[in-house]
Amino acid sequence: MIERIHLDILRRIDREGSLTAAARSLHLTQPALSHAIRKLEDQAGVRLWTREGRRVRLTPAGEYLLGAAKRLLPQLERVDEVLAGYAAGEQGSLRIGMECHPCYRWLLKVVEPYLARWPGIDIDVMQQFQFGGMAALFNHDIDILVTPDPLNRPGVAFEPVFDYEQVLAVARGHPLADRDHVEAEDLTDQVLFSYPVDPDRLDIFTRLLGPARCSPRKHKTVESTDIMLQLVAAGRGVAALPRWLVDEYADELPIAPVRLGPDGIPKQIHLGVREADRGERHIAAFLDLAKESGRSISFPVGGPP
Repeated sequence: MIERIHLDILRRIDREGSLTAAARSLHLTQPALSHAIRKLEDQAGVRLWTREGRRVRLTPAGEYLLGAAKRLLPQLERVDEVLAGYAAGEQGSLRIGMECHPCYRWLLKVVEPYLARWPGIDIDVMQQFQFGGMAALFNHDIDILVTPDPLNRPGVAFEPVFDYEQVLAVARGHPLADRDHVEAEDLTDQVLFSYPVDPDRLDIFTRLLGPARCSPRKHKTVESTDIMLQLVAAGRGVAALPRWLVDEYADELPIAPVRLGPDGIPKQIHLGVREADRGERHIAAFLDLAKESGRSISFPVGGPP
């Protein structure tokens, strides 16, 4: 029964002071405006205003409806703004799935400028996926997947963000700290820290220890990067991490990077997005910022040890 135009008419009459001015501001003729209110009065069975010359006086029912208009119209106008923002890609949320535990530190460098440039977009970071990151992307549980191990699947596009080298983080006084590189056999008497990820997805196992049929003395999982590197700095064990991450923490902790194998282990971080969403402005903007940030930390294999 009540339509938005009815509320808008009463608010405009209150603001403009007359039917003629209200009709003009709404781009209506005065007869059309009066007809809209008369139709509502007939449906509701109550008068909303009475005429007093060129002006109108609201009845108690009209005053009630005017109060409702003043409450509801700003909310509806906000809804319009939000929907317009969604349509323009300037409003909504961006859900980021992480398959790269140490990348949180890098992600902060992307999120800060992104939030400043896109104030209408909320960011949520997810790490636990019931069926894995790719399934979360296909199921629309996330919008972007951060991973060092992209899988080519129809409907998903992976954008390379930056190159890096996986290295062994050791304490500066560790016997391996001054080595040019370590072999798999060097880790058989070491405690190896890693994130809580299946060893089949850890490069130090699949590309160094596994092919040599070696195992560390003990393998312990730690969720926190800060705690893991505190343990390494204290000489409690070693950890395989990106060189850029070890270099950053080396300013705060007595740790050093050592190459894994004579040729090192090159890696690359990718951002995966659904092909259908690749052109969304807020997603494209995040990809651009991520690449820009990645260029500042890229550290290819073969650089300074």
